[in-house]
Amino acid sequence: MRLHGSILGAALLALLAGCQQRVLADSETLAPPEVSQYNGTLYASCKMRPSTTLPDGLPKVYGQVLFKQDYPEGKLQVLFRFNGFPIEGNSEPRAVHIHQYGDLSQGCDSTGGHYNPHGVNHPNHPGDFGNFKPQEGKVITMIESEAMLFTGVSVIGRAVVVHEKIDDLGRGGDAASLLNGNAGRRLGCCVIGISSPNLWNMHYKMYNRRLKRNLFYSNGM
Repeated sequence: MRLHGSILGAALLALLAGCQQRVLADSETLAPPEVSQYNGTLYASCKMRPSTTLPDGLPKVYGQVLFKQDYPEGKLQVLFRFNGFPIEGNSEPRAVHIHQYGDLSQGCDSTGGHYNPHGVNHPNHPGDFGNFKPQEGKVITMIESEAMLFTGVSVIGRAVVVHEKIDDLGRGGDAASLLNGNAGRRLGCCVIGISSPNLWNMHYKMYNRRLKRNLFYSNGM
């Protein structure tokens, strides 16, 4: 009986070890190889261009959206660098969101609705970045986001869209407000793809230099 119990115990331990290895293997498949290559951090980029279906008279927005996240559950950092907004006149805040499809076959119109993996109302989608007010025709800022570059809800391959209007943050009192914040037409868009750290490092240094310069002048130096 002791021998039988020992064999059974050994078999159970082997089964548990096999299950653990499969769980680890499954977890590893959620992390692209670039995570190991870049010391546990994943980078992504999105090159913003004006929509090909944009009517005349609307701003043509260009720039970059850059992403950085530590594996597996670090807070996603997002760096925006846009230009092409009016320098004078209409400088109202513009909404920026992640949309479902990385499909630009019909300009930004084919990117679908907001990326909403949890089936919740706007503005609780992970890519509801909010509103950004251009300064001198540009938006240069950095935020933290609930979106993810990892797991089954990764935003890799999806689109970032800059909108014509301000996001009402779900307070508009109509159905569209709870879908998209009544943010208006899509000015520009891009598809999120894995990248090296080079773009992030370059633009992050530029962003920090800009912050220091602004702080210097705001202190009257």
